[in-house]
Amino acid sequence: MGLGLGFVGSIVVGLIAGWLAGKIMKRDQGLVTNLIVGVIGGIIGGGLLGFLNGSTGNSWILMIITATIGACILLWLVGLVKGKAKQ
Repeated sequence: MGLGLGFVGSIVVGLIAGWLAGKIMKRDQGLVTNLIVGVIGGIIGGGLLGFLNGSTGNSWILMIITATIGACILLWLVGLVKGKAKQ
């Protein structure tokens, strides 16, 4: 996530992104799980955006969108692993 965001801002973005990803992926999770998924999603989304030579600048909306996309990817991957583990 953005360098100028700060610790509290990263938590806010992570919570929002984790909550949005949970709704998009139809997962029922708690506040702490939303935070973890959102923060890891921010890292994944930021890495993908950097790979594509993109940037969110200082836009909170773009940071939330990027983190949400990353969180959805994370939840999808976790679903794949859990699905294969059941077989």
